[in-house]
Amino acid sequence: MIGLDTNVLVRYLVQDDPIQSKLANKLIEKTVDSAEILWICQLTLCETVWVLKKCYKLSKEEILHILHALLLVPQIKVENENVIYLALRDFERTKKVDFTDCLIGRQNAHNGCESTYTLDEAAADQLSEIYKPLLN
Repeated sequence: MIGLDTNVLVRYLVQDDPIQSKLANKLIEKTVDSAEILWICQLTLCETVWVLKKCYKLSKEEILHILHALLLVPQIKVENENVIYLALRDFERTKKVDFTDCLIGRQNAHNGCESTYTLDEAAADQLSEIYKPLLN
């Protein structure tokens, strides 16, 4: 199994640097062709979403498409994939909640937390099954 860092994954996804993208392509394609597993941890996924949104100005829909496509690749394994799917569902249905906040709430629930307290009004409102407002 080979782990991917955010910068390698982003270079592969956006193809914006001819030299670095070529290196990322070669690694990922070689690994997939050899049926070896590529590992993406939750932190890498969160950083990737942040970079795609803030640096590359991708829309929420474009980011969702990319994440869903990554999860369909058999040679790519994502940390706590079942939790990622729940967070993606939350991210898709909410209007003002970031992917990372969706993942934090779902990861906490997965680990036995009854709820997650937050100062983020949107998270508390739109994800009330997992978030509780600290201010009230």
